[in-house]
Amino acid sequence: MKTKLAIIAAAAGLMFVATPMSAHHSFAGTYLEDATPVTVEGTLVAFLVRNPHSFVHVEDATKKDPKTGEPIRWSIEWGAAGQLAQQGVRTGSLKVGDKVKVVGSPGRNADDYRLRMRSITRPSDGWTWPVGNQTFN
Repeated sequence: MKTKLAIIAAAAGLMFVATPMSAHHSFAGTYLEDATPVTVEGTLVAFLVRNPHSFVHVEDATKKDPKTGEPIRWSIEWGAAGQLAQQGVRTGSLKVGDKVKVVGSPGRNADDYRLRMRSITRPSDGWTWPVGNQTFN
């Protein structure tokens, strides 16, 4: 009886541990991690600090979407709010209207205008991320 109870308890414990782990996705499923990085320069139109991933949205007014004729708006996936806070990135670090340069891994579908953040710089004052060997997974 004790053995059966121990097996049930162990199985239940594994379910609780495995469920959150399986919920996290691989970036390789969304982004071309080994592809040549893409550089985007433009105006920050949104900075969303949240979990599980933060985002910046950058509008590149020098390039137009061939389908709509509108300026291209890039969605750039970044680290979780807690990770960024540990690395000194706060909600006030970037502001809508900032001119930024972003380098990132391109999305699998080029028409989505998505990147996975590799670096971001604000040329007006030299603010940059990452500093040193900071990154996110």
